[in-house]
Amino acid sequence: MTRRAKNRAAVVITATAAALLVALVLAPAGGAVYDPACGNVETAKAQRNPNPGGRPPLAIGDSTMLLALPNLSHEGYTVNAHGCRQITEGTELLAGLKREGRLPHLVVVALGADASISPGQLGKVFRLLGAKRVLGLVTPRELGGGTSSDADVVRGAAKHHPRRAVLLDWVNYSAGHPEWFQPDGLHLTLAGAQAFSRLLRQALPYAKAGVFPGQPPKGLEGLSPAVPVSR
Repeated sequence: MTRRAKNRAAVVITATAAALLVALVLAPAGGAVYDPACGNVETAKAQRNPNPGGRPPLAIGDSTMLLALPNLSHEGYTVNAHGCRQITEGTELLAGLKREGRLPHLVVVALGADASISPGQLGKVFRLLGAKRVLGLVTPRELGGGTSSDADVVRGAAKHHPRRAVLLDWVNYSAGHPEWFQPDGLHLTLAGAQAFSRLLRQALPYAKAGVFPGQPPKGLEGLSPAVPVSR
């Protein structure tokens, strides 16, 4: 190959590589471009099913849920967590499951630590689930610990849908427990993973088809869809 041919081939290869790089950068979120800082999507199957004859409940979260995967799986949740996940990615996941006919009766969403949540975004989640399913809403803590307007948006959505939503107020539930968190005040320790799974356990009565927050099952009459559950 002549020097001119070699140079021309090098230019073609460089241009092709650049085009591929641009395509990856501009790819939509559904393209699943890998970000090393966010890691892979992590999943776990429910080790038991609190919805006999139906699908086990689903818990969707971001990096704050990762350490709790085995705990939630033990409680009876199918778990899907991904670092850096925002509500838009969670909505896309639910939309895909709906198209495949794989949505369970109870879906718990624990998002909002990586980006803001709006009432409209949560409204879209409710529309995806439909009136025959229950949405568990977890209030997000913020980096450094504490709360923000996102938690208020989540609480407001639960109040607006009292028969379709159960509020799992992680912000209030975890207050005064720094030992549940890493130094960033957001990500869990092993003790925090256990506490987080205890909170989500209290939504499991609604995993059974036909059971809704407006009519709690026997023994849970004090469980309100708009009030933080007790420790």
